[in-house]
Amino acid sequence: MKTVEYVDLERFMGDWYVIANIPTFLEKGAHNAVETYELNDDGSIQTTFTFLKDGFDGKQKEYNPKGFVRDTKTNALWGMRFIWPIKADYRIVYLDDEYTQTIIARQKRDFIWIMARTPTISESDYDRMLALAESIGYDVSRIERVPQQW
Repeated sequence: MKTVEYVDLERFMGDWYVIANIPTFLEKGAHNAVETYELNDDGSIQTTFTFLKDGFDGKQKEYNPKGFVRDTKTNALWGMRFIWPIKADYRIVYLDDEYTQTIIARQKRDFIWIMARTPTISESDYDRMLALAESIGYDVSRIERVPQQW
């Protein structure tokens, strides 16, 4: 699965709202999901994933996996570690020029995350990103919108 040609890690850092995904078991029922990246001095990426469980009035959950850039030529292929020593496949397969929308995918095509710097995106952008996901082999009927209400 081809990644984007290059990711400027400094520009990629910060908050990303999860617009849609094929949810992992941790993410089922997530509302207001946000993934935040912060570049560590050693080049790893501190990640904070927060969401409200099962509704906008649900309990806030937080997870703190650590990202590791596996391809320093592109910075688009990461390992994401939730539990040591496993580093899950994490590929930046789409990133717009303004660094406002991205798609994170996996070689297995089991999970995907459509994310943006804003809690919502236009329907045309969403449809375009779904089409891209389908073009790289995803079953888009499995992709679910993540409710965002701020």
